[in-house]
Amino acid sequence: MARYTDASCRLCRRESQKLFLKGDRCYSTKCAMERRAFAPGQHGQGRKKVSDYGLQLREKQKAKRFYGLLEKQFHNTFLKAEKRKGITGDNLLVMLETRLDNVVFRMGFASSRKEARQLVNHGHFTVNGRKVDIPSYEVAPGSTVAVKKTSQKSPKFEEIKDMQISAPAWISVDVAKLEGTVLSLPRREEIDTPIAEHLIVELYSK
Repeated sequence: MARYTDASCRLCRRESQKLFLKGDRCYSTKCAMERRAFAPGQHGQGRKKVSDYGLQLREKQKAKRFYGLLEKQFHNTFLKAEKRKGITGDNLLVMLETRLDNVVFRMGFASSRKEARQLVNHGHFTVNGRKVDIPSYEVAPGSTVAVKKTSQKSPKFEEIKDMQISAPAWISVDVAKLEGTVLSLPRREEIDTPIAEHLIVELYSK
């Protein structure tokens, strides 16, 4: 499986905003954006006039990096969103939000989407009682995502039982049982990821 292996902080600096790719570190003074809030490379601090295409490209890159997808994965997701009824941009964000790795992150069982993807890959979660180790698995409304029984005793998940978790309105979480339920598909106003999806639609529509 292809994946990004370079420094995560470079991505935040390139997009000129925090993408929260490294969990707790992103909220501390150790965050690269706190010290070097400009693009990496020798021309990172230079002023550049950005074209309409450049704005659209940057928005697409930002969305990819927020959710941890590579270009082919992201494009395929867009094509599926385009075929569904409704607004393509909204469909795209809903599909990204209902990926299993993102749902695990939203439930508070991982400090970042990157960690959530790793936990899912390692088989720590079940969906409706069945083990699922595919991060891109699309979780349907009414589905229950839970930490596998054999994984609940690990220090990672024992700590979560004592945490206060603030989940979005479309998700219900039972911290004591280490499980959560997707109540419904998220509405656009319930998705707080700062993405201008119309720019992505314009880019792929050319």
